[in-house]
Amino acid sequence: MTQTGKKSEPGMARLIIVLVVISAIVALGLGLIDMITAPQIALNEEKERQEAMEAVLPADSYEQVPYDGGEGSIVNSVYRAGDDGWVVQVSPNGFSGAVVTMVGVTNEGTVSGVSIVSHAETSGLGANATKASFRDQLIGKSGVVTVKKDGGEIDALTGATITSRAVASGVTAALEAAASLS
Repeated sequence: MTQTGKKSEPGMARLIIVLVVISAIVALGLGLIDMITAPQIALNEEKERQEAMEAVLPADSYEQVPYDGGEGSIVNSVYRAGDDGWVVQVSPNGFSGAVVTMVGVTNEGTVSGVSIVSHAETSGLGANATKASFRDQLIGKSGVVTVKKDGGEIDALTGATITSRAVASGVTAALEAAASLS
């Protein structure tokens, strides 16, 4: 208490020090949690990638091959799927960001399967790209794949034409990548 009987307010310096200490403790805690969970996250991502490859083109082994699609390419990586063809991971931009997609391509240059690995599309609209009813219409396609609104053969998802176009462009990029390596 001061001589006038009132409590003195803590100084600005004291408030800043308390805030810095709390921030440091929180940052240290987050860093520690990241360090502990990072290896498990990496294992889960690898398992998810392997499962997606197996789903689109089953093979005895998958060997990543060098591929440079040039600047602006949406092709992330290409894998040789034994003697059966190629598995290509692409990331076309949908409505809400990248739609990471795994595409199987046979040696004959046709789509053997499509798996959406991750996306941030709107639930109930663009997220329907993960459903088999949409993905199955891509199987057997070759060349340039487009939605019906653009003169193609693929039925776009209702209310999600941007996502449908993104997946179709990703499949086209995968087909082109596989053709360039064959």
